[in-house]
Amino acid sequence: MEINQAFVDELGEILPKEQFYINEPMCKHTTFNIGGPADYLIFPADMMQLAQIFKLLNKHDIPSTILGNGSNVLVLDKGIRGAVIKFHAPMSYKRCEGNRIVAGAGAYLKHISQFAADNGLSGMEFACGIPGSLGGAVFMNAGAYDGEMKNVVKEVKTVTTTGKILTYGPDEFNFGYRHSVFQANGQAISEVTLELQPGNKDEIQAKMDDYTQRRESKQPLEMPSAGSTFKRPEGYYAGTLIDNTGLKGLQVGGAQISTKHAGFVVNSGNATAQDVLNLIKEVQDRVYKEKGVKLYPEVRIIGEQ
Repeated sequence: MEINQAFVDELGEILPKEQFYINEPMCKHTTFNIGGPADYLIFPADMMQLAQIFKLLNKHDIPSTILGNGSNVLVLDKGIRGAVIKFHAPMSYKRCEGNRIVAGAGAYLKHISQFAADNGLSGMEFACGIPGSLGGAVFMNAGAYDGEMKNVVKEVKTVTTTGKILTYGPDEFNFGYRHSVFQANGQAISEVTLELQPGNKDEIQAKMDDYTQRRESKQPLEMPSAGSTFKRPEGYYAGTLIDNTGLKGLQVGGAQISTKHAGFVVNSGNATAQDVLNLIKEVQDRVYKEKGVKLYPEVRIIGEQ
């Protein structure tokens, strides 16, 4: 890539050096440990800073990609052109306001679930084991154990690519299965308000401990992955279909169908994005041939092949 020095100089005027990187390998910033370089990787500290960054990107005609915790994504081997904006510690704040929690998009779901439990608030237990950030969870309408983000999200603040700060209410989210309005509008989810219910701290904690134990016993948490690889087909479970097709442990290069849970593709060592794509296609073809069911990736595929 050719560095836009004018952009870098101007970025350096609004951000300290430790908040942006040039030609940064995305394998360091995704839970899959896979991905080529981003031209620019930028970590905004707050919404105002993010608005400034977007205005600067517009001025220099540089495209942007928003990334949360880097889970649920596969960054392709040639990386991502333009700027990747990733939320980190300063955008991970959380505060309790009665039955509501207001939190930055960079906050980890497991930390928010625990924060809710510590404050005697119920409704986020389902998310205690989802390995993502709050912004990414709203973006994807993440869910587990019969819970979904759509049940608890009350308000979302975004920053547009022109640097405006907007506020969304419940009738504007357009939540569906692993879907929200934010997948289409290109805005950066920056702050989320959750509405929960008062509950018994011990009961909330017990429920979360149960979910955690179940997850740890069944899912390949010891290996790099992007979480569940496939969306759940109607009337089926993707992992069960893959297992019943005899594909558990199937390997292409460094990518493998987990031997612990067939719904996960794991990086067994030095996997490339192409290995993962080839394995996904092999699984889709064989499951469709044997079971007549089409599987679609839940993982977001971004970047250049």
